[in-house]
Amino acid sequence: MTDQPRTIPPQSQDRQPGRETEMTPQPQDRAEDYRGSRKLAGKVALVTGGDSGIGRSVAIHFAKEGADVAILYLSEHQDAEQTQALVEQAGRSAILIAGDVGNSEFCNEAVARTIKSFGRLDILVNNAAEQHLAESLEDIDDEQLERTFRTNIYGYFFMARAALPHLKEGACIVNTTSVTAYRGNPQLVDYAATKGAIVAFTRSLAMQLAERDIRVNAVAPGPIWTPLIPASFPPDRVAQHGKHSKLGRPGQPDEVAPSYVFLASKDSSYMTGQVLHPNGGEVVNG
Repeated sequence: MTDQPRTIPPQSQDRQPGRETEMTPQPQDRAEDYRGSRKLAGKVALVTGGDSGIGRSVAIHFAKEGADVAILYLSEHQDAEQTQALVEQAGRSAILIAGDVGNSEFCNEAVARTIKSFGRLDILVNNAAEQHLAESLEDIDDEQLERTFRTNIYGYFFMARAALPHLKEGACIVNTTSVTAYRGNPQLVDYAATKGAIVAFTRSLAMQLAERDIRVNAVAPGPIWTPLIPASFPPDRVAQHGKHSKLGRPGQPDEVAPSYVFLASKDSSYMTGQVLHPNGGEVVNG
């Protein structure tokens, strides 16, 4: 990887989940220095929130390991098209599916389109998320609470439920939780609650699916430079993003995606119900 920037200039965006094309500096999420070894050869992966940031990096890393990828995203068409092009540059096929994972009918349709295009599904990566700053619990209205839970945890249930009839022995699910599930965040109470739910969902589903030899694990990133950050926080807070980490800087998506490769491949064949923590040195319990 190229040198990671230690500082981020103040900036913000007015809509979630954010557009990568509007970020300065651009996140490192193209796996430019990554060399695959066919760990996922012949596999098909579906990645939600796959248009940019961590999802984009995961899609490209998977492609470099030999997987075809279905990329789900909300409405960031330009970012998604770039991710598709990068997967194809890596020598694999990619399809784009736009819609809201908080809608169960869309999740069913997305899996059906993946099966129609590729004939199988081996890896589900639940990654789509949103977060909204709120200084007080009283500031979180019913609409925001519903919206955050629908995207961040309902969508994980919906996608896993839709995918399970197609997942065979040896398949896997990888969920994106967050360091906030372990240390909390006073201004992201609803978001942190969903991320804690994802940990419990991961551990419980892993127990349920073990007898089918379908593994379920998760990744809990720390402060990573993705479009969700300028889309969530005011410019002054964006400029401080990641400075509290032990490494003193925000992480890059390309520093997180190899965790997903590990959990999706046979390298982690004896791991299920576990969480990896690429978080810049944060000490977590649980």
